[in-house]
Amino acid sequence: MGQFLHEFFNPLDFLRAVPTVWNGFLFNLKLMVVAEAFILVLALALAIVRGLPGRGAAPLRWLAIAYTDVFRGTPLLLVLFMVQGFATLDYVGLSSGTLFRNGAIALILVYTAYVTEVYRAGIESVHPSQRMAARSLGLSYMQAMRYVVLPQAIRRVVPPLLNDFIGLQKDTVLITVIGLTEALAGANFFQNDYANFSALTVTAVFFIFLTIPLARFTDHIIKEREKRERATAV
Repeated sequence: MGQFLHEFFNPLDFLRAVPTVWNGFLFNLKLMVVAEAFILVLALALAIVRGLPGRGAAPLRWLAIAYTDVFRGTPLLLVLFMVQGFATLDYVGLSSGTLFRNGAIALILVYTAYVTEVYRAGIESVHPSQRMAARSLGLSYMQAMRYVVLPQAIRRVVPPLLNDFIGLQKDTVLITVIGLTEALAGANFFQNDYANFSALTVTAVFFIFLTIPLARFTDHIIKEREKRERATAV
């Protein structure tokens, strides 16, 4: 037990590892924010495309379905290697030196597929009668989506969206496999230099401190929504 505490919870090495891990953790945060900004927009667009009516929109719907099926079924680690491998071919201006961009692209590709399904569930949870009522008032399909359906749908999916982004925040550590120096890589460097695992504990603490507020905020939103629903039912 004493050896375990010395290796993972040594106070001196713990404090010594904080600056190294913190610098890498800031990189994780930057990557998470950039990826989230793109994911929110792209996933919403795909969810809307999947609900487009009419035969003319069928090819677009099938493309959206194919995208979500492919990237929900492909492990993120594999997508990271594939994006990095594609970048080494120097197509469409992606050079192997832009590791941050490659890591962000892989995260965006995979998590957009998941968040698309979250948005779609929210859109389908809005009763069709509200969409029909909006159309009867003269609104186009897109206007009905923008002013009637989406405001309700997005409010309903905020908790699962936050859960997905908690997962995204943790999965940013996987980018270390393509050579980026983030929190986990910094912890491994420290471990190699000082032969101590306390830096891994520091990394875990940073991610836990980021995750817990998001988790409690999600719980708060769920409780507030339940209160409003109970008040409406009464």
